[in-house]
Amino acid sequence: MGCRGGARLLPLVRRLCFVVVLLCAPCLCSVSAAKRTPRPAVKPPPSPAPAYPALPVRAVCLGGWLVTEGWILPPLFDGIPNKDLLDGTQVQFKSALRKTYITADQGGGGAVLANRTLASDWETFKLWRINETTFNFRAPGGQFVGIGASDGIIVATATAPALPETFQIVRCPFDKDRVRIKAANGYFVQAIATGEVIADYGEPTRWSDWDASVFLMTKVGQQLQGEYQLCNGYGTDKAAPVLRDHWNTYIVEDDFKFIASSGLTAVRIPVGWWIASDPNPPAPYVGGSLQALDNAFKWAEKYKLGVIIDLHAAPGSQNPWEHSSSRDGTQEWGTTDANIAQTVQVIEFLASSLTRYYRDGYDAVRRHSPAAYVVMSNRLSGNKTELLPFAAGLQGAVIDVHYYTVFNSMFSNFTVQQNIDFVRTNFSGELAAVTTQNGPLTFVEWKVPNATKEEYQKYAAAQMSVYGQATFGWSYWTVKNANNHWDLEWMIKNGYISLKG
Repeated sequence: MGCRGGARLLPLVRRLCFVVVLLCAPCLCSVSAAKRTPRPAVKPPPSPAPAYPALPVRAVCLGGWLVTEGWILPPLFDGIPNKDLLDGTQVQFKSALRKTYITADQGGGGAVLANRTLASDWETFKLWRINETTFNFRAPGGQFVGIGASDGIIVATATAPALPETFQIVRCPFDKDRVRIKAANGYFVQAIATGEVIADYGEPTRWSDWDASVFLMTKVGQQLQGEYQLCNGYGTDKAAPVLRDHWNTYIVEDDFKFIASSGLTAVRIPVGWWIASDPNPPAPYVGGSLQALDNAFKWAEKYKLGVIIDLHAAPGSQNPWEHSSSRDGTQEWGTTDANIAQTVQVIEFLASSLTRYYRDGYDAVRRHSPAAYVVMSNRLSGNKTELLPFAAGLQGAVIDVHYYTVFNSMFSNFTVQQNIDFVRTNFSGELAAVTTQNGPLTFVEWKVPNATKEEYQKYAAAQMSVYGQATFGWSYWTVKNANNHWDLEWMIKNGYISLKG
């Protein structure tokens, strides 16, 4: 993995997003009640052609509500002890005495040494949090650091963590990035003169640079702050009241009233795979999100809003980002197929399995609702028409197309007018290619970069004009956000965007 070799997935493959739509305003029902009520044994008579709601849809995403994304609402993480050491945090350890970094030789699979003066991929480890002070260290190759067979020698060979792969990080009282690492044998890890790393140091410390068991810890990369990090960071018992309060207060009935009164016609609700196991999801997740979703359906019905259910986090995580609830930024979804041994094979599998996944998902939705739209998302960096031939033959199928400018460095130096021109030419042309007369409906999720108020108004007008071509409609990310210009409610109330008329 990284610059020193080893397989790694291409960004194109790692940007999968799974989306399933379960139902629109005339067909709203109680989700939790439906789950508890068995289906009738008698086969119902054939249903007439479904009466779909009026199109195009103008939706807003309820991001950060039932699937946590820390950047949307950072205070959710404030009560976590050692919140800078969450699952997936990338750390490097430099011996205060030797001035060398702990490294997983060859990226993992063998010895752990302290013989490099500069840090790169092999010197970077991902944390798996057990509690606020105890962790597993995952090497770049995926192996876990632990005590070897004898003499306290540290290696990175385990494919799954157990007691020998458990370490306590003891932080200095006056410098939290000066640490000692206590192994499962009760001794502290030290870097010795030969370059080996051994857990055999039992002496107390004054935290000086002359102590071979003292390391300088550096955190690198962007910290993940997703549902997994929140639940495991607090621990399930403490996370439960935090999340239930969040679900009950972050999105409420008044929000649905505001959404409807603002000219929007639907809400898009991201959910995680663990909602299917509610009220007792697997650890570390917390039960209760299904009831919150049930409330959303009731409010949507009251205010005549459509509901789009977005499977935002798939089992194993379909991409390395926090919104897929990845534990450490590793994509596990699809990687267990026995025929996949190399990167190209992974790419082949993920590309070919998309249609298989969507076919099964489409059939599952149709068994329960003939009138629900089924939204299928292209890979975020993939060909916008890759699902077009497949989806064209499916009634009520929708292709989800994402256009991003804020995450693309190409737009960094664009003026406002250049951004607007790009939307009107490039995005308009791509959207036209997907929006065919006999093809599926299209759906666009749009975002706007930072700008002045007048520039936002112009940019929003340009996007609504172009994305209005989408036969299904568009959705704005997100209804609420700690960052004002990502917050549609704030944008509307402060006159940046008007959706009426």
